[in-house]
Amino acid sequence: MGTIGIFVDRQTLSYSKKLSMLMRFRDVAESLGHRSYFIFPVELKKIVKLDGLLIRSRTDPLNVSYVAARMATLHGIPVIDNPESIRVCSDKVNMYLHLMQAKVPIPRTELLVRKEIVPSDARNCLERLGSPVVLKEPSTSYSNRVKKVYRVEDFLQTARAYLKMADELVVQEYIESEEDWRIGILNGRFLFASRYILPRESDQEQAVDSEEIPYYGIEMIREAEVPGGAIDLAIQSCQAVGSGLFSVDIKERKGKMYVIEVNDNPSLESGEEELYPDISERIIVELLGQ
Repeated sequence: MGTIGIFVDRQTLSYSKKLSMLMRFRDVAESLGHRSYFIFPVELKKIVKLDGLLIRSRTDPLNVSYVAARMATLHGIPVIDNPESIRVCSDKVNMYLHLMQAKVPIPRTELLVRKEIVPSDARNCLERLGSPVVLKEPSTSYSNRVKKVYRVEDFLQTARAYLKMADELVVQEYIESEEDWRIGILNGRFLFASRYILPRESDQEQAVDSEEIPYYGIEMIREAEVPGGAIDLAIQSCQAVGSGLFSVDIKERKGKMYVIEVNDNPSLESGEEELYPDISERIIVELLGQ
């Protein structure tokens, strides 16, 4: 059997739900006859002795988790998630370009550079995409640096703030959805499904000037309850950006679905294993090929 390393950091271990899931991965790996242990950022040299590497710390090309993924790939060691998927999903500009090329349905999207952040361009953008629009700084995660704006003044203020951290800015049509779905995909196959619980209309109105409209939580959904086409759309989206473990955020409006984004290395601490108890085993088997 094989040896699997689970790459973690101090932040990963600081949350009880994340820690429980990590222990679950370790226990399942050992129940399948594999050896497993946690690898911390100061222990990168141990990666070359592994048969598979599972990254469960935040992925970003500027984080040590990316170095770990690169090191595994260079030594021919299977890794979830691989460095190419990390590069694409960590840069929203790159991700949306991949989705556009694959003709994945997404909200109308424009990419703006610094010289286009002037009143006339902002006004034209609001006219083309409709008001409000959603501004995204390309390296955003967990809905940070994502904001809905209605007016030219707010557009310019937010865009200038985000462009202090990036060379381009993502501007998207705002989709007021009837349902929001989160679909988990593992190397092109369905893994889990959940539905975002949306706030009441009154709470949405109070959140107009805040970062994107908050969700009350996530409700796990059985595969049979997922609307037709959502899983195929999620698979198409993942194939457009790479291979590995992903979750895909999908909005549904008037029977039409739009991919909002593809996330590599998704969290698995929202009750996924309660409805899909084989998640850990499927990931380990996929990683080690047995």
